[in-house]
Amino acid sequence: MFANILRENKIAAGILTVIRIWLGYNWMTAGYHKLADGFDASGFLKGAIANPVMGPDGAPVYSWYVQFLESFALPNIELFNFIVPLGEFLVGLGLLLGCLTTAAMFFGLVMNFSFFLAGTVSHNPTDIFFGFILLFAGYNAGRYGLDRWVVPFLSKTFNKKANVSVNN
Repeated sequence: MFANILRENKIAAGILTVIRIWLGYNWMTAGYHKLADGFDASGFLKGAIANPVMGPDGAPVYSWYVQFLESFALPNIELFNFIVPLGEFLVGLGLLLGCLTTAAMFFGLVMNFSFFLAGTVSHNPTDIFFGFILLFAGYNAGRYGLDRWVVPFLSKTFNKKANVSVNN
């Protein structure tokens, strides 16, 4: 019942819109400041590698993630210095406009979990909590945004292409 309300109710859509705009503003401004002021993740990544999240037994909890940071992220720091601020800005823009809301929120959650796995708590638990609500709500989270027009257009376009492929 709660799932149906969250996914279909117009009052819920209004509440989701407020949450979406708040998260979008936070994401977009974080990305904008990184884009405008310059951003270098190398210090953060080196710190996450040197001081991983430790379990009660003194062993790293996410050793696989530390390995990823050490063997892929740090050697490709220029790529990460580009995609993190741009990703934050685009996630925020998508949420603010309510355009491709579920995709934007999915990628926002990927970034939230990446920061979290690297040991940064900050506001990530709050963002993850509200992010999952928006993601679970699906279309209703962007009902009062551009998704009202974008989702039907994309659905119609992809359904036409799928029917053409099946019939050929």
